[in-house]
Amino acid sequence: MTERRAILSGSTFEERIGYARAVVDGDRVHVSGTTGFDYTTMTIADDVVAQAEQCLRNIAATLTEAGCGFADVVRVRYLLPDGADFEPCWPVLRECFGEVRPAATMFVCGLIDPRVKIEIEVDAHRPTE
Repeated sequence: MTERRAILSGSTFEERIGYARAVVDGDRVHVSGTTGFDYTTMTIADDVVAQAEQCLRNIAATLTEAGCGFADVVRVRYLLPDGADFEPCWPVLRECFGEVRPAATMFVCGLIDPRVKIEIEVDAHRPTE
């Protein structure tokens, strides 16, 4: 039977909405859209680049808990309310994904909280023994 388990970050939204930060399904890891909130303090920076950095820290912690890392990411989706905010984030994103080169898509869309300037979700393939 394939292992399936949820990873929770402690965000109040997970309980209120009914989702997990990530789902590990065998050798696949699906990380939910992750914002730039610092989940320990539930605070968020005003700057989009600072938010992107925090998104990536949150994702890195989730991937580590799932048994993988950025090198295992095969798909990334960027969601931003303002498309002009994407390019300033490129250097930060390149640090994590520049060598990995996952398939990627950027969406311009509304997000649930007006403070959120970027949300990132990833899919990864866990290494098998």
